Amino acid sequence: MIEVQGLTKRYGTFTAVQDLSFTVRPGEVLGLVGPNGAGKTSTLRSLAGIIPFSSGSVSIAGNDLAADPVAAKRRLAFFPDEPRLFDYLTVRQHLAFVARIYGVADYESRAQPLLEELEIADKADLLPGELSRGMKQKLVIACGLLHEPSVMFFDEPLTGLDPLGIRRMKDSIMRRAQAGAAVVLSSHLLHLLQEVCTHVLIVKQGQKIAHGTLAEVVARYSGGQLGVSLEEIFLRATADGSPVEAASPPLISTAAAQPQTPLGLCPESGEPPLPPPNPSAESSANAEPPLLSPESGGDAASTPEPPLLPQ
Repeated sequence: MIEVQGLTKRYGTFTAVQDLSFTVRPGEVLGLVGPNGAGKTSTLRSLAGIIPFSSGSVSIAGNDLAADPVAAKRRLAFFPDEPRLFDYLTVRQHLAFVARIYGVADYESRAQPLLEELEIADKADLLPGELSRGMKQKLVIACGLLHEPSVMFFDEPLTGLDPLGIRRMKDSIMRRAQAGAAVVLSSHLLHLLQEVCTHVLIVKQGQKIAHGTLAEVVARYSGGQLGVSLEEIFLRATADGSPVEAASPPLISTAAAQPQTPLGLCPESGEPPLPPPNPSAESSANAEPPLLSPESGGDAASTPEPPLLPQ
């Protein structure tokens, strides 16, 4: 379950997210939609603990994100829109690396079905540079699902996938929700959200415009018309002059004062694993490879140096 109360995120004097409150129960898929710059990515990155929120509270599967970030992050997965991978690790080695971070002892028995589900089993020994954009995205998804999270945050996860890949990713999300996962999915592909989501949260300028089940939100903006699409509902809800839904009283938290443990660090210590020697990469020793974990993408967050495969 995901429980959010009074979530606010500020960058200096600019408020990107203002007093958001909502709950996503096991089995529910919440579609987070809004115009560009509405605060969707800031919301998701705050919920995943990648960036600290300014005030409010977030509970992930019963674990307070500010008070016990490691326990909360063991239960969640965040899927960014841009795949960030290690140039010198193969597909199989990426999965082994993530398994070491999350302490997944039987990762091989989990990894192979994931690779087959995502249709990259035949790419297991290839490096990222040998993969297409869509294949890289599938690898990121496989890494995120490896520890079987009960909470999932998807930020435009379908970017770069072909139509068949989009359809299978949609089915995968629905199947995991039916198995008890709580899912938040942000995408501009509203026709697919309409097929997948049980609930919708529409935001504009960081504020909640509408929230409820898909049927409730459609009924609110359909004007009694039948067969109104989610795309049309979105356009009506975010039109200039649309009322903002009343916000819950803000709940102040110490989250902003406490450092959040990034997802790419070891959960036990909060420190990056020590790197192994990598003779083949000596020629590019001064280059900083992109990071697998999601803190490298999105707004207002700098890219830290990534950990390498632990011994």
